[in-house]
Amino acid sequence: MDPRTYFSVTAIIFLIIAVLHLTRAFTGWEASIGGWTVPQWVSWVALLVSGFLAYSGFNLRKQG
Repeated sequence: MDPRTYFSVTAIIFLIIAVLHLTRAFTGWEASIGGWTVPQWVSWVALLVSGFLAYSGFNLRKQG
């Protein structure tokens, strides 16, 4: 696989994840894993991480 294609695909996946976390944070969707209710602040942290990874993927695509 071409590196530019790889960076594009991974950046888009992380962007989708970031948008979903942003949506969860603003709408108040509840999430639970094995009976544990995930606090809303986890979505804010995940939004920052996935947003940064998407941003990095798009920047790497430009360089490659």
